[in-house]
Amino acid sequence: MRRVIVWTAGALLLSVGAWLAAVARQIERQSTRDEARQADAIVILGAAEYRGRPSPVYRARLEHGFELYRKGLARRIITTGGAGGDPHFTEGGVGQAYLVRRGVPSEAITVEQEGSTTAESLAAVAEIMRRMRLESCIVVSDGYHIFRAKKVLESLGFRVYGSPRPSGRRESESWRVYLRQAAAYLLWTLGIRI
Repeated sequence: MRRVIVWTAGALLLSVGAWLAAVARQIERQSTRDEARQADAIVILGAAEYRGRPSPVYRARLEHGFELYRKGLARRIITTGGAGGDPHFTEGGVGQAYLVRRGVPSEAITVEQEGSTTAESLAAVAEIMRRMRLESCIVVSDGYHIFRAKKVLESLGFRVYGSPRPSGRRESESWRVYLRQAAAYLLWTLGIRI
Protein backbone atom coordinates (compact mmCIF):
# COMPACT_ATOMS: atom_id res chain seq x y z
CA MET A 1 0.00 0.00 0.00
CA ARG A 2 2.80 2.39 0.88
CA ARG A 3 4.46 1.73 -2.46
CA VAL A 4 1.22 2.64 -4.31
CA ILE A 5 1.00 5.91 -2.40
CA VAL A 6 4.62 6.78 -3.20
CA TRP A 7 4.16 5.94 -6.91
CA THR A 8 0.92 7.92 -7.06
CA ALA A 9 2.50 10.92 -5.35
CA GLY A 10 5.49 10.71 -7.68
CA ALA A 11 3.28 10.51 -10.76
CA LEU A 12 1.24 13.48 -9.53
CA LEU A 13 4.39 15.55 -8.92
CA LEU A 14 5.72 14.68 -12.37
CA SER A 15 2.41 15.65 -13.96
CA VAL A 16 2.28 18.98 -12.14
CA GLY A 17 5.93 19.63 -13.02
CA ALA A 18 5.30 18.88 -16.70
CA TRP A 19 2.21 21.12 -16.69
CA LEU A 20 4.16 23.97 -15.05
CA ALA A 21 6.97 23.60 -17.59
CA ALA A 22 4.48 23.69 -20.49
CA VAL A 23 2.77 26.79 -19.10
CA ALA A 24 6.16 28.42 -18.41
CA ARG A 25 7.01 27.90 -22.08
CA GLN A 26 3.74 29.60 -23.11
CA ILE A 27 4.53 32.48 -20.75
CA GLU A 28 8.00 32.81 -22.26
CA ARG A 29 6.56 32.94 -25.79
CA GLN A 30 3.91 35.49 -24.80
CA SER A 31 6.50 37.66 -23.04
CA THR A 32 8.04 38.86 -26.32
CA ARG A 33 4.86 39.05 -28.43
CA ASP A 34 3.44 42.53 -29.00
CA GLU A 35 -0.21 42.15 -29.98
CA ALA A 36 -1.09 45.86 -29.67
CA ARG A 37 -4.01 46.83 -31.92
CA GLN A 38 -7.11 48.99 -31.78
CA ALA A 39 -8.97 48.42 -28.51
CA ASP A 40 -11.34 50.17 -26.13
CA ALA A 41 -8.73 50.76 -23.42
CA ILE A 42 -5.08 50.42 -22.49
CA VAL A 43 -4.65 48.78 -19.07
CA ILE A 44 -1.30 49.59 -17.46
CA LEU A 45 -0.55 47.26 -14.57
CA GLY A 46 1.01 48.97 -11.58
CA ALA A 47 4.44 48.45 -10.12
CA ALA A 48 6.22 50.12 -7.23
CA GLU A 49 6.03 53.83 -6.60
CA TYR A 50 8.33 55.83 -4.38
CA ARG A 51 6.73 58.80 -2.59
CA GLY A 52 4.62 59.75 -5.58
CA ARG A 53 7.10 58.82 -8.29
CA PRO A 54 6.89 55.68 -10.42
CA SER A 55 9.72 53.17 -10.04
CA PRO A 56 11.86 52.68 -13.17
CA VAL A 57 9.86 49.55 -14.06
CA TYR A 58 6.53 51.34 -13.61
CA ARG A 59 7.79 54.37 -15.56
CA ALA A 60 8.72 52.08 -18.47
CA ARG A 61 5.23 50.56 -18.41
CA LEU A 62 3.64 54.01 -18.30
CA GLU A 63 5.81 55.26 -21.17
CA HIS A 64 4.88 52.24 -23.27
CA GLY A 65 1.17 52.75 -22.53
CA PHE A 66 1.55 56.44 -23.37
CA GLU A 67 3.08 55.58 -26.76
CA LEU A 68 0.20 53.21 -27.54
CA TYR A 69 -2.25 55.96 -26.56
CA ARG A 70 -0.36 58.52 -28.66
CA LYS A 71 -0.59 56.17 -31.66
CA GLY A 72 -4.37 56.22 -31.24
CA LEU A 73 -4.80 52.53 -30.39
CA ALA A 74 -7.29 53.38 -27.60
CA ARG A 75 -9.01 56.51 -26.32
CA ARG A 76 -8.97 55.42 -22.67
CA ILE A 77 -6.24 54.35 -20.24
CA ILE A 78 -6.76 52.46 -16.97
CA THR A 79 -3.92 52.60 -14.45
CA THR A 80 -3.87 50.04 -11.64
CA GLY A 81 -2.44 49.44 -8.21
CA GLY A 82 -3.16 50.17 -4.59
CA ALA A 83 -1.17 51.81 -1.84
CA GLY A 84 1.29 49.00 -1.16
CA GLY A 85 2.02 50.37 2.31
CA ASP A 86 2.31 54.04 1.28
CA PRO A 87 -0.25 56.11 3.22
CA HIS A 88 -0.17 59.01 0.74
CA PHE A 89 0.02 57.51 -2.77
CA THR A 90 -1.31 54.59 -4.79
CA GLU A 91 0.32 53.06 -7.84
CA GLY A 92 -2.78 53.79 -9.91
CA GLY A 93 -2.87 57.42 -8.77
CA VAL A 94 0.85 57.89 -9.41
CA GLY A 95 0.37 56.41 -12.89
CA GLN A 96 -2.46 58.82 -13.62
CA ALA A 97 -0.44 61.85 -12.44
CA TYR A 98 2.54 60.75 -14.57
CA LEU A 99 0.41 60.38 -17.70
CA VAL A 100 -1.31 63.73 -17.15
CA ARG A 101 2.14 65.37 -16.95
CA ARG A 102 2.92 63.67 -20.29
CA GLY A 103 -0.15 65.32 -21.83
CA VAL A 104 -2.90 62.71 -21.53
CA PRO A 105 -6.17 64.43 -20.59
CA SER A 106 -7.21 63.42 -17.07
CA GLU A 107 -10.70 62.52 -18.30
CA ALA A 108 -9.13 59.85 -20.56
CA ILE A 109 -7.65 58.05 -17.53
CA THR A 110 -9.51 55.84 -15.09
CA VAL A 111 -7.71 54.80 -11.93
CA GLU A 112 -8.02 51.46 -10.16
CA GLN A 113 -6.34 52.01 -6.81
CA GLU A 114 -7.67 49.33 -4.47
CA GLY A 115 -5.92 46.18 -5.70
CA SER A 116 -3.02 44.83 -3.68
CA THR A 117 -2.46 41.82 -5.99
CA THR A 118 -2.64 41.25 -9.72
CA ALA A 119 -5.88 39.27 -9.34
CA GLU A 120 -7.51 42.01 -7.23
CA SER A 121 -6.48 44.74 -9.66
CA LEU A 122 -7.70 42.78 -12.67
CA ALA A 123 -11.05 42.01 -11.01
CA ALA A 124 -11.47 45.73 -10.38
CA VAL A 125 -10.42 46.54 -13.96
CA ALA A 126 -13.07 44.10 -15.22
CA GLU A 127 -15.72 45.87 -13.14
CA ILE A 128 -14.59 49.26 -14.46
CA MET A 129 -14.68 47.99 -18.04
CA ARG A 130 -18.17 46.52 -17.59
CA ARG A 131 -19.50 49.78 -16.13
CA MET A 132 -17.99 51.72 -19.03
CA ARG A 133 -19.21 49.16 -21.60
CA LEU A 134 -15.67 48.45 -22.78
CA GLU A 135 -15.13 45.09 -24.48
CA SER A 136 -11.42 44.99 -25.33
CA CYS A 137 -8.10 46.16 -23.96
CA ILE A 138 -4.37 46.17 -24.46
CA VAL A 139 -2.59 45.00 -21.31
CA VAL A 140 0.77 46.67 -20.66
CA SER A 141 3.16 45.13 -18.15
CA ASP A 142 6.46 43.31 -18.04
CA GLY A 143 6.57 40.47 -20.57
CA TYR A 144 6.49 37.66 -18.01
CA HIS A 145 3.30 39.11 -16.49
CA ILE A 146 1.21 39.39 -19.67
CA PHE A 147 0.13 35.74 -20.03
CA ARG A 148 -1.57 35.55 -16.63
CA ALA A 149 -3.15 39.01 -16.94
CA LYS A 150 -4.58 38.07 -20.34
CA LYS A 151 -5.97 34.76 -19.07
CA VAL A 152 -7.67 36.44 -16.10
CA LEU A 153 -9.33 39.16 -18.19
CA GLU A 154 -10.27 36.73 -20.97
CA SER A 155 -11.95 34.48 -18.39
CA LEU A 156 -14.07 37.50 -17.42
CA GLY A 157 -15.28 37.92 -21.00
CA PHE A 158 -12.97 40.53 -22.53
CA ARG A 159 -10.85 40.53 -25.71
CA VAL A 160 -7.30 41.11 -24.51
CA TYR A 161 -4.11 41.93 -26.39
CA GLY A 162 -0.73 41.86 -24.68
CA SER A 163 1.92 44.52 -25.17
CA PRO A 164 5.03 44.06 -23.02
CA ARG A 165 7.02 47.12 -22.10
CA PRO A 166 10.36 47.37 -23.89
CA SER A 167 13.22 46.12 -21.79
CA GLY A 168 16.93 46.76 -22.02
CA ARG A 169 17.68 43.15 -21.14
CA ARG A 170 15.92 39.98 -22.12
CA GLU A 171 13.17 39.12 -19.66
CA SER A 172 14.10 35.43 -19.77
CA GLU A 173 17.24 35.86 -17.69
CA SER A 174 15.97 32.90 -15.71
CA TRP A 175 13.29 30.26 -16.09
CA ARG A 176 12.48 30.89 -12.43
CA VAL A 177 10.52 33.99 -13.48
CA TYR A 178 8.38 31.95 -15.87
CA LEU A 179 7.96 29.05 -13.45
CA ARG A 180 6.88 31.47 -10.71
CA GLN A 181 4.26 32.95 -13.05
CA ALA A 182 3.17 29.44 -14.07
CA ALA A 183 2.72 28.56 -10.39
CA ALA A 184 0.71 31.76 -9.84
CA TYR A 185 -1.44 30.85 -12.85
CA LEU A 186 -1.95 27.33 -11.46
CA LEU A 187 -3.07 28.77 -8.12
CA TRP A 188 -5.43 31.15 -9.93
CA THR A 189 -6.96 28.25 -11.90
CA LEU A 190 -7.51 26.49 -8.55
CA GLY A 191 -9.35 29.55 -7.22
CA ILE A 192 -6.51 30.90 -5.08
CA ARG A 193 -6.19 34.57 -5.99
CA ILE A 194 -2.74 36.14 -5.78
